Amino acid sequence: MAKNTICVWYDKDAEAAARFYAATFPDSAVGAVIRAPGDYPDGKQGDVLVVEFTVAGIPCIGLNGGPAFKHNEAFSFQIATDDQEETDRYWNAIVGNGGQESECGWCKDKWGVSWQITPRVLSEALSAGGGQAKRAFDAMMTMRKIDIATIEAARLRQLRAERSFTRLASGVIRPRVDLRSRLRTRDRARSAPWMEGLQMCPGRRNDR
Repeated sequence: MAKNTICVWYDKDAEAAARFYAATFPDSAVGAVIRAPGDYPDGKQGDVLVVEFTVAGIPCIGLNGGPAFKHNEAFSFQIATDDQEETDRYWNAIVGNGGQESECGWCKDKWGVSWQITPRVLSEALSAGGGQAKRAFDAMMTMRKIDIATIEAARLRQLRAERSFTRLASGVIRPRVDLRSRLRTRDRARSAPWMEGLQMCPGRRNDR
């Protein structure tokens, strides 16, 4: 038995949940199924009490503890995905098996356990910080299942903006100023003394 094991509480379906996880995620398996040696408040002798299982490499036990305690988003499994196909596969497996969609890559399985199906692209963008993280975060906040193409596009827009700014600051390119803008600037400069005089008139509100 592992030194540290996650214990997940179920009403009475720990074995069914463990077998679903083992069939859905890689590096997952069902281990020992331990039956109650005697009657207990929410079951009787011979009922499945504890199920040992591994989910995506993490050792867990499922405990059939009865209906007293319910799952919520304070605990979740986070599964990192490499592409959209893998993201879709896990998301659809959970939601399609009696689960429920939530926001920002979160969903719940039919037993109420929360899962975060999180593409590595999203994690990398958020870890980058700055504008890249902000654009990726803003895009994520509009989603349920994460759309990798949209996250990548948001990050690419920021990278292009940063490169353009760098080139501008280094003098490689000059900003284009149209003739109308130059004329407006010239006219404002010529009228400035008159406008200052008007603004100093008693009772006149300074709108500029």
